[in-house]
Amino acid sequence: MAIRKNPDVSVADIAAEAGMGRMTLYGHFQTRAELIGAALVDSLERAEEVLSEIPLDGDARTAFQRLLASSWMFVDQSRALLATAQKELSAGRIRELHEKAEARMRGLLVRGQQEGTFRDDLPVSWLLTTTHVVLNGAAEEILADRLDPDDAPRFIEATLLSAFAAQDE
Repeated sequence: MAIRKNPDVSVADIAAEAGMGRMTLYGHFQTRAELIGAALVDSLERAEEVLSEIPLDGDARTAFQRLLASSWMFVDQSRALLATAQKELSAGRIRELHEKAEARMRGLLVRGQQEGTFRDDLPVSWLLTTTHVVLNGAAEEILADRLDPDDAPRFIEATLLSAFAAQDE
């Protein structure tokens, strides 16, 4: 989709790539923001199909690494779409659209805290926010040519695993 390639693509170019006229596209979406929201929902639904198959049993740290790697794959694939969504949609709306994926991550972090794998001196809501910021920050850094896409997975994992590791008393 044109939005995934260029965050500033025009509605006319989006319609042309979809093989329809701009007015036809506006017949389905009243605003550019609605169109962007629909594209983000579609992207998240495709990601959900894959992420729901990631095994989260066993060691919480290993499960977190698997979920993080798969989550990054989707963030990386849709970074232009996400950049567009951040311009067109509120941060609250974007977060709301990520609720299913966030629920999966929340459950894993809670389990990891209960098992002593992840630090419990910080609330899970903060760990989720940190994960969200680091993943999306990596996507923004790649778009700005300040981070090599090949380095991002390693940097993300290193940052979050060290930040979330249970603290010795």
